[in-house]
Amino acid sequence: MIRRLLMLALMLLGGTAAADDVQVAVAANFTGPMQKIARLFEERTGHRALLAFGSVGKFHAQIVNGAPFEVFVSADEETPRRLEQQGLARPGTRFTYAYGRLVLWRPQPGPADAAMLERGEFRHLAVSHPKLTVYGAAAHEVLRKLGLLERLAPRLLQGETITQAYQYVASGNAELGFVALSQVWQDGALREGAVWIVPDSLCPPIRQDAVLLARGAANPAAAALLDFLRSREAQEVIRSHGYSL
Repeated sequence: MIRRLLMLALMLLGGTAAADDVQVAVAANFTGPMQKIARLFEERTGHRALLAFGSVGKFHAQIVNGAPFEVFVSADEETPRRLEQQGLARPGTRFTYAYGRLVLWRPQPGPADAAMLERGEFRHLAVSHPKLTVYGAAAHEVLRKLGLLERLAPRLLQGETITQAYQYVASGNAELGFVALSQVWQDGALREGAVWIVPDSLCPPIRQDAVLLARGAANPAAAALLDFLRSREAQEVIRSHGYSL
């Protein structure tokens, strides 16, 4: 609270000179919460978070190849750690901002459970790319553990991101799909349809880390955003979308 008051005071004294932009790469499953957090961040600090959403795999490749991102809000813990090891992220800045859940979602009311997968009473099952997305890899592992991956492979409708997998289901191109709980959950309730929250025995909560990238080391807005992501205000937004902390 004191930090925020000081930042606001500096803005009032120095006008817009105290405000900076920060380039942020955000895992697609965190789109809704991050958009809200970015708006709050600008209101509270004057800094502006310029957000890009996509798959973790593609962001890693882009950062390695010099993309000008300053903060990475990932869908896993491994990729930020790897960026640290590669000298592309600042050691000591990585932290877990949320734990996500993989769910099987159908937009129509009715049952949603593993038995639906066993019965195979659907034409298409949407998933995201297992080599590019954390949730896609998790979905494939769940199907493998259930002994269904080979049988259902011809019916998988694969999106490049978890957002695309969600859109396949929402548009009716797939009757059901593996998505992030955050995509279908808001303000403590399911927005529509039915979900099966994949149990811990098949897929434990997915740890999601954020990190300051090397390019953002000298940008006060980058450090301020990571601080704000830990704030109570941001955490309330995160919880409202079905994440745990």
